[in-house]
Amino acid sequence: MTAVVTPAISAARELKFRQAAFVYLHVSILYEAAAYEMWRAGLLPFSRLGSPVLWLVIGAVVALAVFFALLYWRNVLFVRVIWALHALRLPPLIGGAFFPGTGRPIPPAFYVTAIVVVVINLWMLARAGWDL
Repeated sequence: MTAVVTPAISAARELKFRQAAFVYLHVSILYEAAAYEMWRAGLLPFSRLGSPVLWLVIGAVVALAVFFALLYWRNVLFVRVIWALHALRLPPLIGGAFFPGTGRPIPPAFYVTAIVVVVINLWMLARAGWDL
């Protein structure tokens, strides 16, 4: 039997991981800023799960962990899992953009912009996760 040897990551592939990491970081900053402003506007409910401040902090910690994992770990399976989890953001965004209910305080343009940002991030993650 022959041992399977994992080839070294090429410089082009490393660049794709780096780009995906920084795009993910910027998307995370945008999401954190939007959540903060929504909280200030009274659009984030307090619940039995704790204050929105707690969730903002948890979100920031997770975002930084994913950023550093993308930047330094460069694991293809990890990138693909992050891609799939990030893709789960699309259905509620599409719902808010194209099927807004009555009495919603957030304009559809907010959701359309978020769709564009998420799709750009998915594209960069896909380049790191599937391009050879």
